[in-house]
Amino acid sequence: MAKPATGDLDRRITFQRATKTNNEFNEPVEVWGDIGSVWTKRHDFSDSQRIEFLAAGKVSAFAVSRFTVRSTSLTRSITPIDRLTHEGAVWQINSVKEVAEGGRRGYLEITASRSAD
Repeated sequence: MAKPATGDLDRRITFQRATKTNNEFNEPVEVWGDIGSVWTKRHDFSDSQRIEFLAAGKVSAFAVSRFTVRSTSLTRSITPIDRLTHEGAVWQINSVKEVAEGGRRGYLEITASRSAD
């Protein structure tokens, strides 16, 4: 992957992480909270790439995108148990991988999916 130009990181995403807490009845519940926002470049998967996800057991009405972000202490802490929000939609993180550019690990690619409903 070629290094994205600064202007290519033109979308904003917010990462969320689940925490366990108790509700008013002292029952354990999972609560999602924001842990940070970053600028990103979004690349939507083609239909043929989405078919591969469908074959892997994903829901039929969904969108898959790749988000390229700068490698920071926040983004390096992101795993598939976290999720992200973008333009009002909640995205499930499928994978996070380093992108080496000229021997440097300056960027991460996050593949995420969301229901199209």
